[in-house]
Amino acid sequence: MENITLHYLNARDVQALDMTAQEIIKAQEDSLAAQGRGETVIEPRMHLEPDPAFRGHFNVLRGYIAPIGIIGIKVVGDFMDNYKLGYPSEFGMLTLMDARTGAPRAVIDATAITDMRTGAMTAVGAKYLAPTRPRILGHIGARGSAYWNIKLLDHLFDFNEIRIHSRRPESRNRFGERLANDLGKPITVTDDWQSCLEGADIMVEASRLEAPEPLFRTSWVRKGALVVPYGTQSTVEDDLTDIMDKIVVDHWGQCLIGPFGCLRRHVDEGRVTRDTIHGEIGSICAGILLGREDSDETILFWHRGLPTSDIALGWAMLEKAKRLGIGTVLDYT
Repeated sequence: MENITLHYLNARDVQALDMTAQEIIKAQEDSLAAQGRGETVIEPRMHLEPDPAFRGHFNVLRGYIAPIGIIGIKVVGDFMDNYKLGYPSEFGMLTLMDARTGAPRAVIDATAITDMRTGAMTAVGAKYLAPTRPRILGHIGARGSAYWNIKLLDHLFDFNEIRIHSRRPESRNRFGERLANDLGKPITVTDDWQSCLEGADIMVEASRLEAPEPLFRTSWVRKGALVVPYGTQSTVEDDLTDIMDKIVVDHWGQCLIGPFGCLRRHVDEGRVTRDTIHGEIGSICAGILLGREDSDETILFWHRGLPTSDIALGWAMLEKAKRLGIGTVLDYT
């Protein structure tokens, strides 16, 4: 048997790769197109809550992408109080394996991957569903994926105005300073949800509430806007889905899994069903289904997070790491 090696990329290695916006978005879009063509396997995510007192939970995501011949498993923890320790809210680890033999290929720190691929999902959704030349972005939330939401969206659209809000003033002010420095443009830090979201062309909600609370008002949504609410707990009003011309999801099966998500109540009560949604973003990326068709369409895009997104971005990182000689190669056999 030939020697099998395992490529290990730690957090410093992932940072050293300096993945570009174009590389991140392409990996995401390619994986979604493969999903739309039926070339992926996406297993239902699994939740593990070790102890309610820890105020957090683990997700286990599993999937396969045929065009690259790789299966992957990601374990990610999401803990609300990590900021008190100076930790990110989410730590993750991704394992990549050869789908034909089961041979391991890589173990990658997936903390940054989780943030990047979530932002890339928002960006790819907006690429196909946003109004033409959106000028104003309103964004709720300042956690890790929030940065990549805004960075990748601005890469696509170069907004005239970016508004942000989050619950803790110190967090949102620090986030605004970081964005202004990295994007080279002013960032409007707001004190409330309404002044952040109302009338924006693209409205993103990535909050971290402890329990559902209707803070996102339907009346703030202008006709023709794109709404992307994916916070852990529901923040939207029941009638939000009533004003939508289209509802697009990343994977309908994932929308039925677990207790979390902005439309959890809508799904559980039968207000949103497989028959009432427009379809999955993968079918749009693959050219099987149309995205936005009219400037006046008001569209909601709900994404829960896919294992194939992690696998695709992890594989892109691995290939780049091999080209640049980054990471540690370990003997497996």
